[in-house]
Amino acid sequence: MSDIFDEAAYSNFAENLPHALSGQNIRKVTMKQLRKPAIQHGRKAKTRAWGWRSMVSSRIGPKTVYLGSPSVRLPNPTALHQNIIRKAPEQLHKTLQLLRDLPMIHLRRQMCRNSEYNPICNLYMSVNDPKSHRIAYMWANTMSDVDPNRPGPEFTMIHIPEEHNMNQQVLTIPEHNINLCYGSDYMGEDKKGFLRQAMWRADELGMLGLHAGTKLVTVRDPHSGSLKKYGVYLFGLSATGKTTWSCHRLGLNEANGEGTEVIQDDIVFLKNDGSSYGAEANFFVKTDVDAELQEAMYNTLVHKSALYENVMIDANGNPMFLDERLCGNGRAVVQKNKFTVRRGKKMVSIAYPSFDLPPLDELDGIVFAFITRRNTIMSFSQELTPEQGVLAYLWGESTHSKASEPEKAGDSVRTVGTDPFIVGSRANKVNRFRDIVMDLVNRYPGKVRFFQYNTGGMGEIIKADRSNGKVKKTMIRKVERVPIPLMAAVQRGDLQGTNKYAPGRLGTNEVVDVAGFDMRKYNAKSFYDEEQIEQYIHDLVKGRRRFTQEIEAEGLDREISKWAEESFRIARSSTTGIPETEIKSKKISSIFRPLKSLEHDGGSSLGRLPRSFGWNIK
Repeated sequence: MSDIFDEAAYSNFAENLPHALSGQNIRKVTMKQLRKPAIQHGRKAKTRAWGWRSMVSSRIGPKTVYLGSPSVRLPNPTALHQNIIRKAPEQLHKTLQLLRDLPMIHLRRQMCRNSEYNPICNLYMSVNDPKSHRIAYMWANTMSDVDPNRPGPEFTMIHIPEEHNMNQQVLTIPEHNINLCYGSDYMGEDKKGFLRQAMWRADELGMLGLHAGTKLVTVRDPHSGSLKKYGVYLFGLSATGKTTWSCHRLGLNEANGEGTEVIQDDIVFLKNDGSSYGAEANFFVKTDVDAELQEAMYNTLVHKSALYENVMIDANGNPMFLDERLCGNGRAVVQKNKFTVRRGKKMVSIAYPSFDLPPLDELDGIVFAFITRRNTIMSFSQELTPEQGVLAYLWGESTHSKASEPEKAGDSVRTVGTDPFIVGSRANKVNRFRDIVMDLVNRYPGKVRFFQYNTGGMGEIIKADRSNGKVKKTMIRKVERVPIPLMAAVQRGDLQGTNKYAPGRLGTNEVVDVAGFDMRKYNAKSFYDEEQIEQYIHDLVKGRRRFTQEIEAEGLDREISKWAEESFRIARSSTTGIPETEIKSKKISSIFRPLKSLEHDGGSSLGRLPRSFGWNIK
């Protein structure tokens, strides 16, 4: 398949691009200069925020390809990918011609705010359709002004929304810091084009780009009464709750010194000391927000600085954030410093002043939390060993949303690191994540912890009819999502050390007691009989095994593969083919024993678990 790639053509394009971008048809603009032409084609809501509609309402991931040497190519390109790759040299040649003729604007912004890594982002946007000014304006609001005293590197994004939709595609040329988007007017393509490039370059520099939000949470230890500060990484596919939980107050007692500080909601660059550099000045969030349950997010959305994309605005100018009749992926660019909450008579910001999460040396601990969205048997919270945390990163389990692939919304999906923007080998990302977190676990015993949170539901039943070569799905029993107050209480209790966990059917510890909530009704046995539960576990293991084998082909370290194989023993003999006597006689590795056992395991890399930081396991 390597013969479909033309590396000489990609290099030739990169060499000729600077000349093509120097024409008089390309006008340099600032963010301030973009505002007027952008709002000319928008609609002003009663909040005084501006809103627009896009013809394309989600990323075109299935039409995105990576061009270059074998180290950056898609491991398993689809037939559609292969067709785009074959035609890429012709498309790139045409692009050089278009850049000399189309009316273009050039906008220069900067990512990050640190002393080491601050990519400078050059957006070239065709404004042959004047409405495209708003795409550049919205994206510009997610980034900072360029500071000449902060180092680069330089990235280039070329966006031609007017390309015919039959030729809709995204071309990424990582080794030349170039991304190109054709035939889409969705702002998320520019945001992710630059961030995808930044993650790849960060990996090349020894960091690890993560599709994760970050926050600082201060809690009062119920045993010592002292305040403790923890850094939290929240991994999740788009629309699983990454932003919601990066920005949620968790019902903490703020009058007693507790609280949440918002750092980032999407992309960060993890360093060996547990710290991370943040990427964006402001956030591009989903707008399905409840005013009572998500106060800080709601306040950003109703501020006049918000910029709406595909949000329903009624005839009276009211933004209807929970209305998805016209689009299931309403979005908004919101200002980070407008994440405010009411405390007494004052409105107070909960935004952390820095882009960056401090190193572990400066914190009482860090949490790596993986957000999944499942609706059958998965507990709302699982406490993971470090090895299980690495597997959670490997499998990245969730379901598709209307923000990723609308036609597959609700279908099961596995994405390494829940990061669909990985360039090249996904196995390399897993291996690197293992190296970083295991080193942190060993250097800081008791200060690193792992969870998986399910923001979906429990008890769903869908009937699949596979007749006539097609799969027709019928909803038999629909479930409600886990209540936001419950999920907030789970995360709050994990940090305060008040939740109770017990060994669960999936080989992990599952939450069984959360202050203020009756967790007995959220037991899989309340919804399914034993045979149904076993079938769901069989399907889970089958999917995990297949996906692990896929990543193994890309160079997954044998140690991680061994951990995965040990974990598959949660399935019974009838579904795994392993004799039941063998399952009973084999001792499961200590890696997969519940944390209650690890507490007294002198050989564990965790050592003895302290009571604070949620380690009060009963």
